[in-house]
Amino acid sequence: MGLLDKLRGEFIDIIEWIDDSRHTLVWRFPRYHNEIKNGAQLIVRPGQMAIFVHRGEIADVFEPGNYSLTADNLPILSTLQGWKYGFNSPFRSEVYFVSTRQLTDLKWGTPNPIMMRDADFGPIRLRAFGTYALRATDPRALLKELVGTDGVFEADEVTELMRSIIVTAFADLLGESKIAALDLASQYSNLSESLRKTVCERIDDEYGLEVPQLFIVNISLPEEVEKAIDTRSSMGVIGDMNQFQQFQMGKAMLSAAENPASGGAAEGMGLGMGFAMANRMINNPALAGAGGAVVPPPLPSAWHLAINGQTQGPFSLGQIQQGIASGQIAPGTPVWTQGMAAWLPYEQIPALNVATAAPPPPPPTGN
Repeated sequence: MGLLDKLRGEFIDIIEWIDDSRHTLVWRFPRYHNEIKNGAQLIVRPGQMAIFVHRGEIADVFEPGNYSLTADNLPILSTLQGWKYGFNSPFRSEVYFVSTRQLTDLKWGTPNPIMMRDADFGPIRLRAFGTYALRATDPRALLKELVGTDGVFEADEVTELMRSIIVTAFADLLGESKIAALDLASQYSNLSESLRKTVCERIDDEYGLEVPQLFIVNISLPEEVEKAIDTRSSMGVIGDMNQFQQFQMGKAMLSAAENPASGGAAEGMGLGMGFAMANRMINNPALAGAGGAVVPPPLPSAWHLAINGQTQGPFSLGQIQQGIASGQIAPGTPVWTQGMAAWLPYEQIPALNVATAAPPPPPPTGN
């Protein structure tokens, strides 16, 4: 081997990109004055494509493989350079490597709530977020529309554009689907796929990109609406509010009976709660029997009053006695408790007459 051949062999270039990042879309091979020698080795690894650019014009594109750069495998560049009979000297060209593998774990979300009209809640604001993957499918379009002369083009440089496209497509999808807000969680999979297809239609031809994966992770309602839904769910679990309130009052009366130290204060509070509840029940005809007749409630060991044809109670014996003594229960008011055959004025009940009986006179003095 001659000295000239030896020197040529030592100066053959190797053009390659060893990508140690996970979010780089395009990388430009660094060359001093962009000079590449005849016979230089071009190595394009799986998940990459190489593009030659000469004086601002996109030339030859190479898929994965190992190439020895000559005029034979650079037809477009040879035409641009004017090589009619090949070349023996270094030539100038920019070489861009484009990653064609998926760039994963990219995130999207709605910067502001999206307004929509819901069948259950009316006008409502929704927020959403999720993840997606990005991949280059047309290196020429990507280089032309987004990269330009950028030496390193990261996925971060296109994520803002992608977020805007995804959020806009998501808002259109919500408006067209007209899915109730409470049913959105069951449609995440279908909505994600529809959203992915819509986004791909908007970016594949223009930017040379595609979205192989896109997921909706969560769609959330405003905090105040979520609290209202929780309250509504709690009411649904409770069921009949009147029965629930009667149950709560029964517990309060049992608690007062177990704490004699509270005395009349507890009984007065329970009686006041009972009358407040009774005033509300008067306006509810469903609580009365057929023909306006008062239907005795089923709770045992409790007293009930009949006022204006409506049942009020239950009350403890002590509460009834206190109401009679204080004048809150008018004379002649019918009462009923378990074991009685019919409603009777409280004056006819011995246990209740004790509350209004006159105290015995004091004994005579010793004088």
